[in-house]
This record gives sequence, structure tokens and C-alpha cells, in this order.
Amino acid sequence: MKCPFCADLASKVIDSRTSSQGDVIRRRRECEACARRFTTYERVEEVLPFVVKKDLRREMYDRQKLLGGIRKACDKRPVPLDRIEATVDQLERELIDSGEKEVTSEALGARVMNHLRKLDEIAYVRFASVYRRFRDLEEFREELDALERARKESP
Repeated sequence: MKCPFCADLASKVIDSRTSSQGDVIRRRRECEACARRFTTYERVEEVLPFVVKKDLRREMYDRQKLLGGIRKACDKRPVPLDRIEATVDQLERELIDSGEKEVTSEALGARVMNHLRKLDEIAYVRFASVYRRFRDLEEFREELDALERARKESP
């Protein structure tokens, strides 16, 4: 494993731990050249569908892009990073389990909004305002009203 500090390829594993779901292995490593420590994560590479954009371009699924969008929506909210990562893990599991080779960006955004609604309502509204491209306060108000109705309907 290449050291992020000195770029040497020789390192030794000091500690290994498995995530609670068992799908990620966290390894603590020490560079044999500079003796600095760093952490790596191993996960099984699973085939995720391509994302079909509105203009019909196809992009490879990008975990970091999805994680970044959700993090931005949760910015300055009391949502722990591990909950955000667990949400992305769950979204990826749904995509893999669907068996689809392609997913539209609209369908992916709808899934994200569904998860965000349960995670944090403010983050949900933030994400929805960008995702649905609200043009004015009326559209924003309509989304808030729909959220309030859904809250009253669920126990």
C-alpha cells in the first residue's frame, strides 16, 4: 500500500477491524520508510448501475459524489457522519439488489430524498430544493406542506 506521506510502497498492518455490517475492513498501517501511520478501508467491489443523466449521458456511479451531495444537505445539522455513510451504504445496497444496469438520475435523487426525509427533515428540504430546482417560494412552501402532511399521516 502506497504511503500517503512519502509514497513508499512498503507498509505493515498494525490493526484490522471489520465494520458492524461486515462489508468493510479498516486497516491501520505503518509506513516502513517514514514510520508514519495511516488508515485504509477495504470493501468488496460490487457492480453498481450507470447513472443516466437528464441529457441521456451515462456516468459511472460515483459514491463520493452522492456522499458529497448528502453531506452538503446535512451541513450544520446534527447528523453524524456515520449515519450519512450508513445511508449511502443502504442506497448502494438497494441499487445493487435491484439488479438494474442503469438508473436515471431522477430515480436516484428520489431514493436519496426518501432516505433524507427519515434522516433529517431540514436536510431533506435542502436537497429537494436543489434536486427539484425550486423556482420560487411557492414551490418551497408546497414541499414544506407536503412534508407536514406526511408527518401527520405517519405515527
